[in-house]
Amino acid sequence: MCQVDEEYNGLLESRSLPGASKKCMKCKEGTAVLIIRAGDAFCRSCFKEYFIHKFRAMLGKNRVIFPGEKVLLAVSGGLASSSMLAQVQEGLSRDAHKKLRFVPGIVYVDEGGASGRSLEERQQAAAQLEHIFQATGFPYYIVPLEEIFTLPSSILEAVSAISDSSASSYKAAVDQFIQNGGEAVDHKGKAQDSSLADAVSQLQTHDRQPFIPPADQTQALARLFASVKTLTAKEDLLQTLRQHLILRVARLRGYSKVMLGESCTRLAIKLLSSISLGRGAALALDTGFADPRFGDVVMVRPMRDYSSKEIAFYNRLFSVPSVFTPGLDTKTSDKASIQRLTESFVTKLQTDFPSTVSTIYRTSEKLQSARSAQTNDADPPSKCLLCLCALDTAVEEASAFNATLQSERLSQGKKASGSGLPAPAPAPAPALGSGSGGQCCSSSSAGGSGEGGCGGGGGGGGGGGGGCCSTPRPPVNSDLKTLLCYSCRLTIKDMATVDTLPSYITAAAEWRKRRVEMRKEISEFLLGEDEDEEQPC
Repeated sequence: MCQVDEEYNGLLESRSLPGASKKCMKCKEGTAVLIIRAGDAFCRSCFKEYFIHKFRAMLGKNRVIFPGEKVLLAVSGGLASSSMLAQVQEGLSRDAHKKLRFVPGIVYVDEGGASGRSLEERQQAAAQLEHIFQATGFPYYIVPLEEIFTLPSSILEAVSAISDSSASSYKAAVDQFIQNGGEAVDHKGKAQDSSLADAVSQLQTHDRQPFIPPADQTQALARLFASVKTLTAKEDLLQTLRQHLILRVARLRGYSKVMLGESCTRLAIKLLSSISLGRGAALALDTGFADPRFGDVVMVRPMRDYSSKEIAFYNRLFSVPSVFTPGLDTKTSDKASIQRLTESFVTKLQTDFPSTVSTIYRTSEKLQSARSAQTNDADPPSKCLLCLCALDTAVEEASAFNATLQSERLSQGKKASGSGLPAPAPAPAPALGSGSGGQCCSSSSAGGSGEGGCGGGGGGGGGGGGGCCSTPRPPVNSDLKTLLCYSCRLTIKDMATVDTLPSYITAAAEWRKRRVEMRKEISEFLLGEDEDEEQPC
């Protein structure tokens, strides 16, 4: 047994800590100005070289961004995204050793309407960020979160990718870029008309409209987040809506890549909180370097190798401007939400055990998304309606998910019987309710031909009596759950009503339900996977 009064106790107490006068571990000459980890001391110049090299190495190692591609930088004004913007500026400068070869743009999504900020505060923050964006010379787009109410339902459809991101095609694109003398090339290696610098200058058409979101949309956004009961669900819903809005801007402006400024510390917190929220099946997409779930637009995370400490030191030493904007979890307690509790747990554990974040991060690097043979990227019913990840609800009967559903049905039945109401039927509802606008199936533009749509009962068996207009419709929230993954189901479950959701979500849900019903009607005429399609005449 180890005793307190052993002879080596004095040696343990007199362990020397690295001091500020320590020499730089790289050049061995300069005096260290910061210590990242135990023993990793850097002087000012070596730390800048180390920081820049890590950013270039992350992009070069993954080979996702091709020469001449338009890349949208999602900048929130925080430390990580501001540092990412500074790295792109450094890589495109004239005196850069190895210049970056893509065409950048900036998008900022103002979320003040969700957190209840006044219009004056939102305009002040937007003006500060606009001043920073103008200094870069990149095209920028300042978009309020209220614009989610103007999105089309097609935003929830994954588009087939055009470009090939293999290593051979990347090498061919780089060789073509060098042969053209630095001209920008497209995803097929074909030279474009203008050089990279000309392409950046041509794209400098900023959105200079005054930042005044419509009042009715601001009120609708406030009602949407007021209907969410818990802060955990609010943060999850906000992240989903922000992602949809950035995707819309990227598609409208022709950007094929989007850079997110998520650091190693943020991804470690996101990994643990996602597991707690039931997003284990989507961890590889949520925390990996590249997120190709949308098909034509790929989300990349070039800052995922940096800790929050490294980013804070770099911004302080080299005067990287940033703007703090309060969010939903600002000034909340550690137990206000699952995300906030996980953040508090990881940061406090990192203080006593400096390898906590790196251990969690290395675990996330080993994760891979499982793509089954029957799941087609172009098949909408196989993806979640909100996050567009593969549905993880098609499991066996003897599973924890089905056990949870059964417990929920029993609790609802017990609650209904106690109040004197009939217990709900356990069978899922066949069609989406009238909360998305009250349109019947024959009047919808996306529901096929108008003949025999509603009352005609045009189709296979089961048409019985009347159509959707003559039968009672089930509530919308129970129908939305069948189109969502487990985590998004929990978010919708925490909403008091789904009538406040944007119209593009309910419209996409209507289209998917009609697609599923149509497939059921013609299922007897479809060939199975094991049937031979080439039968002899």
